[in-house]
Amino acid sequence: MKTREDKIFNIVGHAVMILLTAMAIIPFILMVISSLTSNSALLSDGYSFFPKEWSAYAYQWVFASNGGTVLKAYGISFLITGLGTACNLLLTIGLAYGMSKKDLPGKGFFTFFVVFTMLFNGGLVPTYINYTNIFHLKDTFWALLIPNLLMSAFNVLLMKSYFMTGVPEEILDAAYIDGASEFQTMVKIAVPLSKPIIATVGMFAGIAYWNDWNNGYIYLVKRTDLYSIQNLLNRLMQNISALTQNASQVGNVNQGLAEIPSVSIRMAMATLGILPIVLIYPFIQKNFVKGITLGGVKG
Repeated sequence: MKTREDKIFNIVGHAVMILLTAMAIIPFILMVISSLTSNSALLSDGYSFFPKEWSAYAYQWVFASNGGTVLKAYGISFLITGLGTACNLLLTIGLAYGMSKKDLPGKGFFTFFVVFTMLFNGGLVPTYINYTNIFHLKDTFWALLIPNLLMSAFNVLLMKSYFMTGVPEEILDAAYIDGASEFQTMVKIAVPLSKPIIATVGMFAGIAYWNDWNNGYIYLVKRTDLYSIQNLLNRLMQNISALTQNASQVGNVNQGLAEIPSVSIRMAMATLGILPIVLIYPFIQKNFVKGITLGGVKG
């Protein structure tokens, strides 16, 4: 039977969680509502949960003026996110599983090497020079895939901890006794038992690839046809800002600017950029939470 203190604790705990949940969800709701508010209402009244005038013109303008480009950018984003996440998981699983073995030769060196990359990096200029002059990734599809995103030291350590604490050694030893090789043990035993952490790391990698605009901004100079949705939306915003700032210097531009939803389009672009992640997340939430909980246990 619950005591009075337990009931008070539960009430306070639920109230705090409801408050934190509201603080996380309300901005997204306001963003979507603002994207469906007329530009004139936003200019006159500001952002509101109860706008005076609803309008989907911001979305119509994006797809009417850049329809084919937007759909292509979405396709590139889905392709790079899927391919990048798969490559990230393959590399992360292989390295993390190896580092989780107690008898791995040079284990201390590999651990130091991974942790070192979390603390130090070569900087933007040396990285750019290496990827453009040595690996020749400039203006190629691989520029969106490889730089900075192919593997994360944090994800490696997270998965290593899961392999050490979430996969019983007795099961692995039984597989060795039955004649399974190390690779077979990893693929047929360790990986199936590690679905929660794999979903978690996959979510991290997928979000990183989907939200990445820096690689396209730096490495795609001429090949703007390879822009992801984030790069395209960023370029559209820059174009609108440039038109607005230089309106007084360009003849007959006021009429064109009047047709651009300069305020509501920002919310529409943000919604278009985040919508796929919001739709996918509920399907992997269970494994995501479990993976974070168990993967954070240090062994």
